This record gives sequence, C-alpha cells and structure tokens, in this order.
Amino acid sequence: MVKNLADLLSLFTNREGGEDAPTFMRETCLACNADLSTSEVYQSHRICQVCGFYYSLTARERIDLLADSGTFKEMNRSIISLDPLSFSSRIPYKQQVSWDQRRTGLSEAVVTGICSIGGVRVVLIILDFGFMGGTMGCVVGEKVALAMERAAKRKLPVISVIASGGARIQEGVLSLMQMAKTAVAANRMNDKGLPIISILTNPATGQAYASFASLADIIVAEPGALVGFAPLRVIQENSNKPLPSGFHTSEAHLEHGMLDAVVNREGLKEFISTLSGLLMSQSTSAAKEKKPRVKKEATEIQAWETVKLARHMGRPTSRDYIDRIFSNFVEIHGDRLYGDDPAIICGLGYLRGRPVAVIGQEKGHGSDGSIHYEGRTSPEGFRKAQRTMRLAAKFQLPLITFIDTPGPLPSQGAEERGIGNAIAVTMASLAELPVPTISVIIGEGGSEGALALGITDRLLMMENAIYFSVSPETAAAMIYRDMGRAEEMSESLRLTARDCQELDIIDQIAPEPSGGAHQNHDEAALLLAGTLSTELTKLRKSSISRLLSKRNKKFRNMGEYSTYFRAAIANEVGQLRLYVVRRVRRLRRKRLKKALEKKADLQGD
Repeated sequence: MVKNLADLLSLFTNREGGEDAPTFMRETCLACNADLSTSEVYQSHRICQVCGFYYSLTARERIDLLADSGTFKEMNRSIISLDPLSFSSRIPYKQQVSWDQRRTGLSEAVVTGICSIGGVRVVLIILDFGFMGGTMGCVVGEKVALAMERAAKRKLPVISVIASGGARIQEGVLSLMQMAKTAVAANRMNDKGLPIISILTNPATGQAYASFASLADIIVAEPGALVGFAPLRVIQENSNKPLPSGFHTSEAHLEHGMLDAVVNREGLKEFISTLSGLLMSQSTSAAKEKKPRVKKEATEIQAWETVKLARHMGRPTSRDYIDRIFSNFVEIHGDRLYGDDPAIICGLGYLRGRPVAVIGQEKGHGSDGSIHYEGRTSPEGFRKAQRTMRLAAKFQLPLITFIDTPGPLPSQGAEERGIGNAIAVTMASLAELPVPTISVIIGEGGSEGALALGITDRLLMMENAIYFSVSPETAAAMIYRDMGRAEEMSESLRLTARDCQELDIIDQIAPEPSGGAHQNHDEAALLLAGTLSTELTKLRKSSISRLLSKRNKKFRNMGEYSTYFRAAIANEVGQLRLYVVRRVRRLRRKRLKKALEKKADLQGD
C-alpha cells in the first residue's frame, strides 16, 4: 500500500508527466527483417524505412511528434482509477492498474493537455494502448469529457489520438456509460462551433471508436491501422466466409466513406496544423483584395459550338481550378454511411486569405473519366457534399461549389442507395445554409445533378459553359427520334450562359481566356479567382438573415417573375390590349354605320 502511494506521488509531482519507461528500440524490423539500427525514420517516427511498417508510439512519443516543443501542459493528471465494482479476477484490478502505472509512467490510459501544433493552440487527447489496451474506464471518460469542456470554455479545437481496443471490463456498465459521457461532451463542442479532429492509430476499435472518436468533424488515420468497432475475431466468428484481405484497415474504411484521409505519420503534424488553422480562422481578417481584372464581354457564338467547348477534353475540371485558386486546400472524403465518391471533391482552403469550404464535381481528364463516372454524382457524393455543408455552417465558412456534370449517376446501385433522397436533401440543405454561398458552372450543368449544388446566393456561369434539364442528344431523341439532330435542338434548349442570363437563371457570366478555358488553365483560374473573390466580398456585407431571405425569394420566384418572363408576359398583355382596342373600334364603326344607315332610311321615308 505504501509502495503504491509512493508510486502515485512520483507520477503526480511533475505536471509534464514525469519520465516514461525506457522505450524498446528494435534493431531489425518485425515485418521484413530490415536493419533499423541506423534508420533515421525509425528513430524519429518508428517507421520501417524498407516496408513502411508502423510501430506503436506511447502517449509521450505522440506528444513529442505533434506538439510544438515545450508547449504541452498536461491537465487532470491526478485523477486515478479506483475499483468501483470490486472486480474479482485472477489479478486484482487495482494491481493491474498499478503495474501499468509503473510500466508506462502514466496515471491512466489517456493523457490530456493544452499545446500548440504549428502555432495553433489546441486541446490534445491521447489514448495509450500500452495502458490496459487504451480502454475507456471511468477515469478515461472523465478526463476526455473534462478536456472537451476545457476546450469549449477556452474556444480551442480538440485533437484526439486514438489507440484503443475493446472495453474496460473491470468497470462493467460504468465503463459503458463513458461512451455517453464523451458523446455529450462532444455535443457541447458542436454547440460552440468548435472543431474536433480524430486521428485513428493501430488499433482504433471498441468503445472509444464508437463514441467521441467517430463524432469528430474530421477523421483521419495512419496507414495500415486496424480500425473498426468489433474485434476481427468476433466478426470472423459471425461470418460464413473468410474476411477479405485488408478488411478492418484504415484504407478499407477510407474506401467505404468512413474516413476523410489516410495520412502518413511524417506529415501528420503539418496536416493537423493546416486543418486546425482553417477551421479556427473564420474570424481572421481577409487578405488585401487584389484589384479585379477588367471583365470582357462574353463572345456570342452558336449554341452547338458552346456545347462542344463545354465538353472539350482539355477544359479545366474542378480539380484544376481548386489546385490553382485555393491555398492550403485540405480534401475530405466519405459520406460516413457507405462510401466515397471520386466524382465529388470536398474540402477546406483559403481564397485569397479567406477560409472557405469547397465542393466540386469532378470529371477527370481522358482515361481518368471512368474513375470519376464522367462527373456523374452518386448518392455518396451528394451526402459527402452535405457533410461539407454542415462543416461550413458549424464553422461559419462561406461555401463555393463548382458544377460540372452531365447529371446524376443512373444505376441500380444508386437507386437502391437513395439517389433521389440524396438530391432532395442536398438541395434543401443548400437552400437554407446559414453562410454566404456561391456556385459556378464551369462546364456542363446537367439537370438535377447540377441544380443540387446550384441553389446559392450567387450562381455564376463560365462564358462557354452550358446549363440544361436534358442534353441536346436526349432532347433530339425524344422530340425527333433522331439524336443526330442534337445540334438543332441545342438552339431551342436555351442552354448557353447568355441564354441563362436572359432568363434570369444565373446572376453573372464569368469570362474565359480567348478561345475557351482549355487554351490556358492558369489564366482561366486567375480570372475565376478574381470573380469569386469579388462576389464573396459583396456577400459578406449582408447579414445571414438577409442572404437567406433573398436566396429563398430568388428561387421562389424563378420561372415566374424573372425579367425574361415579365417581358414575355408584358408583350402578351400588350398584344391582347391591342386586339381588344381594335375589336372595340370595329364594333363602334359597325354600330355607327348601322345608326347612319337607319337614320338615312328614316329620312327617306
């Protein structure tokens, strides 16, 4: 008893956490038998330089890799585990805890504190698998909740590093309740509009994974990490066939839409620093505006020529524009339900110093087209876009969408996974999103796939883009039973930028380089960046309530009270008035003639 008390006192005397047990350094790789004794990447990051195997890190080693030197200050170190259930086992619970405390130098399986990462102040939560498997007992749950509450009070982001497996069975249902406790704490962060970022390491399973770790705004993982809720053994026991290779890994979870990214350990600090800065910089003053370039008038060309330019294989895609327009762009992945859609790019970046959220429909170039479904958006793509909208709303980031699609993905799988509902929810979410919104049609604006991302405060259209409910080929097949008459139909569909502006469907035509955007990607991006920046500046001068009111009115009146239709109706009314006037005059003349004839007859008698 006295020895245990002395051990505890030695743990608590240093707020930085005391010294860890000496780290075991391997001389050869466990996976490939390569020499590690002279490997710099193994010494600094515990990674085999030959096969890339990731070795486990202690909580203190994680802090050294992530936190700026000398900035970490631990919180709530003195909270220790008791034995709430007087759990009976071969080795008493208190003794197991005491052994792990001496072995690891930690007081519990989690270390929490405040530090700087790349100059950004954050609250850090690190689970250490070396302490009872990183499981979440009462103390771990309490320390996680306290850390999130401290972050909410100080308006700091939370970065959690998960290395945890299973449940703390020695604490029974009380351990289970910690999932609820940490979920409630995460909700408080959401209420304050503060970011939570989870880093999943090997392993990241069980109660921690299924609670606060999965409630993060952004979830990333290290390569090859074991990730998922249930243990592999349990899943295999309940499966009638062998599990596929790579199942339950970070890469598999990325493919199925559960992660935003798989990030190498060497680049993790920079990634977290960039992302934290983006999510916490909504109050940062904007960079000095560049003088807008003089806009040139859109050149009027035949509709079919515009269709060909909009579909040109060399035309810049969303990826081309995003790479050139936004700095420090961080892409996110997955819908958190089923999968990820390569036809939709989502992420966060800076537009001339201002943090923004970005959604772009991506066609790809050449052979890449099939990978991106030729730009046809799946249900997962729309739901990923919805995730991005929620991030924009939470962190008060303006949203910019790039539209370039022939339409939604028409497939049996898309129907079974709810493509109609995904489109409807995306439209409704964008219509009421409480941030400034801008969309720009950069190529094809095809039917519902385009409309779902175009219900914004400002809808722009590139000079040689097209916007249609059905393609010219489809329209020709429906009307003439001849797709060869698509060129003829393109004129009737009124699908060019100039047509859409006359119909009051779009707000502005964005200029392109002479000959089309495919002639010079850099110039096209520079022109568009200036237009977007100018439009965003205008929108930020209005309150959110005013933006929402104008946005709702704009789409409520679409097709009924627009300038074009007002003119058309006025013309019809004018024609009707002229017709009535002429008829009245003719009737008057007839009556006058009859009256004169009658008078003449009377005089003759």
